Amino acid sequence: MILSLVLFGLVAAVTPLAARGLGRRVFPVIALVPTGVFAWLLWQVPATSEGSVITERLPWIPALDIELSFRLDPLGLLLALIVTGVGALVLLYCTWYFRDDEPRLGRFAAMLLAFAGVMLGLVTADDVYVLFTFWELTSVLSYLLIGHDSSRRESRGAALQALTVTTFGGLAMLVGLILTVEGDTTSLSELIADPVTGVAAEVGIALVLVGAISKSALVPFHFWLPAAMAAPTPVSAYLHAAAMVKAGVYLVMRLAPGYADLAVWHPLLIGIGGFTMLVGGWRALRQTDLKLLLAYGTVSQLGFMVLVASIGTRDGQLAAGALLLAHALFKSALFLTVGIIDHAAGTRDVRELSGLGRRMPWIAAFATVAAASMAGLPPLLGFVAKETVFHAQLAYGAEGGAWAWVGLVAAIAGSVLTVAYSARFLMGAFLRKPGVAEPPLHEESPLMALAPGLLAVASLVAALGVALVEPLIAAGSVGLPGPDDYHLALWHGFEPALWISLGVYALGALMVWRRVAVSRAQAALPDTFEAGRGYLRTVRGVDRFAAWLTTLIQSGGLPGYLAVTVTVLILGVGGAALLNDVWPTQVRFADEPTQPVVGVVIIVAALSVVLTRQRLAAALLAGVTGFGLVVLFGVGGAPDLALTQGLVEALTIVVFVLVLRRLPNNIQSRRSTVPAPVRVMIGTLAALVMGVVGVVALSARRKPSISEGLPELALEAHAKNIVNGLLVDIRAWDTLGEVSVLVAVATGVASLIFVSGRTGGAPRLDVGAPRDRLRPLPEPADTMRAPRRRLAEVEGETDAAAEAAATRQTWLLAGRTISPANRSILVEVLVRLLFHPAIVVSVYLLFVGHNAPGGGFAGGLVAGLALVARYLAGGRYELGEALPVDAGRVLGAGLLLAAGTAAMPLLYGATVFQSTWFEAEVPVLGLLSIGTSTLFDMGVYLIVVGLVLDILRTLGAEIDRQIDEAGEDAVPPDPAEPADPSRPVRDPDLPADPAGATGPGRAEA
Repeated sequence: MILSLVLFGLVAAVTPLAARGLGRRVFPVIALVPTGVFAWLLWQVPATSEGSVITERLPWIPALDIELSFRLDPLGLLLALIVTGVGALVLLYCTWYFRDDEPRLGRFAAMLLAFAGVMLGLVTADDVYVLFTFWELTSVLSYLLIGHDSSRRESRGAALQALTVTTFGGLAMLVGLILTVEGDTTSLSELIADPVTGVAAEVGIALVLVGAISKSALVPFHFWLPAAMAAPTPVSAYLHAAAMVKAGVYLVMRLAPGYADLAVWHPLLIGIGGFTMLVGGWRALRQTDLKLLLAYGTVSQLGFMVLVASIGTRDGQLAAGALLLAHALFKSALFLTVGIIDHAAGTRDVRELSGLGRRMPWIAAFATVAAASMAGLPPLLGFVAKETVFHAQLAYGAEGGAWAWVGLVAAIAGSVLTVAYSARFLMGAFLRKPGVAEPPLHEESPLMALAPGLLAVASLVAALGVALVEPLIAAGSVGLPGPDDYHLALWHGFEPALWISLGVYALGALMVWRRVAVSRAQAALPDTFEAGRGYLRTVRGVDRFAAWLTTLIQSGGLPGYLAVTVTVLILGVGGAALLNDVWPTQVRFADEPTQPVVGVVIIVAALSVVLTRQRLAAALLAGVTGFGLVVLFGVGGAPDLALTQGLVEALTIVVFVLVLRRLPNNIQSRRSTVPAPVRVMIGTLAALVMGVVGVVALSARRKPSISEGLPELALEAHAKNIVNGLLVDIRAWDTLGEVSVLVAVATGVASLIFVSGRTGGAPRLDVGAPRDRLRPLPEPADTMRAPRRRLAEVEGETDAAAEAAATRQTWLLAGRTISPANRSILVEVLVRLLFHPAIVVSVYLLFVGHNAPGGGFAGGLVAGLALVARYLAGGRYELGEALPVDAGRVLGAGLLLAAGTAAMPLLYGATVFQSTWFEAEVPVLGLLSIGTSTLFDMGVYLIVVGLVLDILRTLGAEIDRQIDEAGEDAVPPDPAEPADPSRPVRDPDLPADPAGATGPGRAEA
């Protein structure tokens, strides 16, 4: 099972790349994964039906006793077969549903496959926290799949709504799981075999059921499912018919054997399940959109399944399993047929469809079989399941289950509505309507009907061969209370359940016959129950409250916002420090004579930042404080920290300078909304609080430090450098999270600068053209998609600037793209001589970091600073030549390498991030040793290089291009600074550049 999940993940990761070459033909290729897993699961059916259980365990978080634990029992196998079987058919259906020019096709295919893998993990997970992890992943992937067409506001709103509702339920479920977990076990099977009792069980299970109800779209959370019909039809057929919405039903069926006797169980599930069945069925009759009709029908059927699954008897579990399988088959088939109708006719509105039954006979036949199964007509699996439901409810009621009679009444009424809306679907989609013109049909591939046809036929075959299906479903109900003599069958004789079914058919037919009167009655009744409107009112209320609170707190602009933030820090942290009962008995002033001197320098620089009126000077003075820390780390015996801090500070100053180009030179002296005395008081108190916190924290330790054991742990990780061993081995999980944040930061920075896209690298030169008479062409606005930028020949230029540019020696590839008045040969020579040694040093730091100061982070910063030097000396074209790679690819490769290193030990039966070392004797070089932690460090190196490249491309090259387009007016003038007549004037025939009059590469700099 673990191998299957890894396979799903790996194939999903490479699917976007494969889709670039295969287009929509990628779907049948990736469908082989769920197909293969489905075949393996079928192989396990005989043994599992006889009571065999397959378990796999892999330690994950030993400190919390959490394992990657998976259990394949009859119930898990039934759901796994649905997830993989229907998933494979839906992926195959996508081959003809989408066109080759579908935007983000590869991304959609990858997410749909990943969702199938996540659902497989959810229904087989045995650890409650692992189950919760997969549970939340389904919400995230559902959000992305529903919002596939991000250009439509409807899709974005539906995706956010589904994520909000299911995440709310997931958080309630997490609290419930924490309350339910008792003792040292987090195993779901053990918690069911030995259920928790008392108040914790009542409250905990109630909260878990809130999560199940929200995921399965039961009242009052049902409104997100119809809204989710904005998703592409394959998503509706899979997530909202066969997979995601079944998760809540699965959880109820899983918990019923252990917790069905709780006082909260039956009132909550039977009450809400029955009410949901009625609400969904009633609303389905009002819909004119075929997809919405099926969506509300799904809501109704989900309530039906939860209602019967909650009974907690052997017959109830048998009925729930049969109904779950039947629903997955007929509802997936119906959604897929709607997709075909929409493709062919261009509409799903029943008021515009007419005569499709005659023109699309095969589609009509498949839809009729599926709809008949939904209505519970024989000889289909829906009929078998509904008969079993009625029998289970009657049997439980006869044993004294009072809630069973409530559920039976709701089930009968809901089934009548089901018959009515099933007929409405078929009549609206396929019958000829007088006065309605038959819509023109687009020709679709006959293979598009393959998936719905197989699913519809499966409803018939499963009913006729129900004796072959029953062992697996019945095995999941073994051990539950109640007699075990009832079996799934098409014919049980003239028993009460059959008479109930006949009554349901008669009442349903009556509603169809009197459909006009029913429609009028629906229109006359007030629409009082609409949870969707309540959701919108809640969201708007939260928005208004947030706006009011934000206005209250931040009405003073940035100074006021900072004043509030720092005041909270003073009151909160300062109060905690004052109430602390561990105060130092003695305070050591300094460890080294240099520390007070450096401290004074830092204080003076910090005060100077506040007093200076020049933005550039303020940035440089802030850098002095950072380099002061470098000195303190160095004299304190922390060379790794000193090295990293120095590199980060240098890069930070460059970023400050790049951003400050878009601001006036002088800091505006406007009157602050916070008076100066108040600002001084807040700043002084904040400084005192942080000083007190530092003193108290150093004296608050009561137990030995964990650092005492770090040397031994580092040596076990083959590391002589404790810091690097800590980062890439001992606490590699934290480092993976931190580098993921770096990738998010790079994406955020780019989104602030680029308007329409950020694909591609920095602009480049045409290095094959003559270099003595060339200049760059203007770049397209708001994009850097072109992989290379050509240089056009300058013809007929006789001015001095052009002549100088043609004859002057260049030490960098892009030297001649810079105005001669703004070039510095000294800078070009230094960069030319130092760039490649800097790259070598960065690689050296990468590989020696495990045993000496350095590592992937420091090495990546050195390489990044080398790129900074190339950019400052030669401008954006030089940056493009220095590293002609898309920064996103570098970031992605680094993150993939780091995460792959974490997951690789799983392939060998080890734990996540477990280190492995490879040693070999190499001629000349001697003994070489490399470990998986080194591979992880390489991923960190690539992420840091990609981050710097992305920052230079956005805050550097892209801003340069924007300044070029806007001209000199792009830099806001400083009202306090008079015009400088000595400022070099840009040649109008040469483009402005970062190394020109407006860029950071000015010779004066």
